[in-house]
Amino acid sequence: MPTNASKRGLGKGLGALIPQGSVFTGGRTIVNVDISNVVPNPRQPRTRFSKESLHDLCESIKAQGVIEPILARMRNGKYELVAGERRLRAAKMAGLAAIPTIVKDFSDEQSLELSLIENLQREDLNPMDEAEGYARLTSEFGLTQDAVAKRVGKDRSTVANMVRLLALPKQIKDSLRKEEITVGHARPLLSLDDAEKQLHFWREIVKGKLSARDAEVLVSGKDEKARAKKGGRKRAYTQNAELNALIEQLTEHLATRVKILGSPERGRIEIEYYSKEDLERVLELITGGKVRPTAGQFSRFNADERRESDRPDQQPVN
Repeated sequence: MPTNASKRGLGKGLGALIPQGSVFTGGRTIVNVDISNVVPNPRQPRTRFSKESLHDLCESIKAQGVIEPILARMRNGKYELVAGERRLRAAKMAGLAAIPTIVKDFSDEQSLELSLIENLQREDLNPMDEAEGYARLTSEFGLTQDAVAKRVGKDRSTVANMVRLLALPKQIKDSLRKEEITVGHARPLLSLDDAEKQLHFWREIVKGKLSARDAEVLVSGKDEKARAKKGGRKRAYTQNAELNALIEQLTEHLATRVKILGSPERGRIEIEYYSKEDLERVLELITGGKVRPTAGQFSRFNADERRESDRPDQQPVN
């Protein structure tokens, strides 16, 4: 049983930090915290919040209250937010004086990790915010990309490809933030080794309001006739307009160029990739991680590519 001395050692501020009327549920302690004592998470990966969704959440809170408590940790006598910034912002808009809060002692690494995971689970995190969140976990806390992937429930190739977006010129990254383009538009730009070329094609993509699939075609500079001529034979199948909607869905899902050649009854599917990591990412999405190329397969693949590139162009066979 605590002594009077130990009670005095806790300090008179403890009562203010742990309000009366705490609720215990599911092994967690939920306290109603003075909303003015909650400060933002300096490691919040998300930088853009939709005004429309915040307004909708605000109206819901006015009608039903805050159903899911926010998550916070103690820092310098304040509650530093760990997860739940949308709820906090909407609660302030609704004029609430207090907000239900789960208080735990999180490290800086856990704070960033949990905030990132919460946003990823919502599936509406801006791709640049997601990429920067992964990069911070690697740079600030020394985690490998493989460790980051395990923490956030993603495959390593996805994390690697998202971090690659940070190498794009600022204008393109801003365009991703503003949702003018998607990751599917940006990925082929990463295959270019010159920033001016990247910006040139980005402007064409935005100006023409191209789909991700059309952006792939634009950047690659290839078309069906050119590739058929190079191969020395005509294709047995052509792209069927009836399958365009399915092509668009696959393109968005795989975030790369996809073709379905033939008819709904018979044909073939072509999926493009631009690096070893991109191939791993596509295979992960298709097979759920059941198929992974080995280092030996990559070595043979690269050797075959070099031999093919050394061969003189062959004339088409009539």
